[in-house]
Amino acid sequence: MIFIYNDFGGTHTTALAAAFHLKKLPAHAELTREQILNIEYFNKLDTSDMGKIIFHGVDEEGHSVYTVGRGNSKIFVPGLKDMFEILQKRNGTEEQLIFSNTSPTVPLSMTVGGFFSRRLGIDFIGVPLLVMGAKQASAQIAYLVEHTKEMANKSSEQVLIIDNKKELLITEVS
Repeated sequence: MIFIYNDFGGTHTTALAAAFHLKKLPAHAELTREQILNIEYFNKLDTSDMGKIIFHGVDEEGHSVYTVGRGNSKIFVPGLKDMFEILQKRNGTEEQLIFSNTSPTVPLSMTVGGFFSRRLGIDFIGVPLLVMGAKQASAQIAYLVEHTKEMANKSSEQVLIIDNKKELLITEVS
């Protein structure tokens, strides 16, 4: 099984999701500034990195975990799905591919922080906002990861796209 967490930039909620998935972060504890800023790729990718599929590691069940920033594209993930299905048919692989959208977990402070830090290069404003946003969103992201794993285990689809809805995440996390 291959997990690909995706959002607009691929450097904040996706990096957190990959870290939770790989158990590099505690799922049920408040994160510290240091834990957040030490996550590989957190706030380290630029616009030029959008579309690059980044490997984060292999989970305890042997599943690969990746992230990608898809920008504003509504066709990026469906296009990847089609490409993977072509390769599956051609090469006969039984590998399952799971796309999980982390965008619904992004709080306003993370959006603004990402804009200041990644787009404008003003880290002294952006990074504190990103840390605040990561702390606000961490419980929802941890839940999204568990939800993604459950849906993947229940699905028989070769390629599963989990769009995730904000309503689901808000009502399920307390």
